[in-house]
Amino acid sequence: QVQFVESGGGLVQPGGSLRLSCVASGFAFSTYAMTWYRQAPGKERELVAAISSRADSTSYADSVKGRFTISRDNAKNTVYLQMNSVKPEDTAVYYCNAARVPKFYWGQGTQVTVSS
Repeated sequence: QVQFVESGGGLVQPGGSLRLSCVASGFAFSTYAMTWYRQAPGKERELVAAISSRADSTSYADSVKGRFTISRDNAKNTVYLQMNSVKPEDTAVYYCNAARVPKFYWGQGTQVTVSS
């Protein structure tokens, strides 16, 4: 069955860095686009960053552009989100998502808290 193991979340001070990882199994990872979403308390889930199946295209929300980097290693079935210069407003649960229409799979989420 489809499984995700997300890791790397935690408490970080403003201006610090974190790297999130999402290890996938149970589907053809290398054929799926991968996306990181986040959801803050009381807010809707929003797209943070996306990467194509072959990593030849990426896109970012304006709020994270220049600070976050999405990457993937298809040999390891893993997608990453490098988060630099984090801000308190980056506090949220971060989810990885795999998409190859019409199929969509979600990870369980990892909490990121930015606070001094």
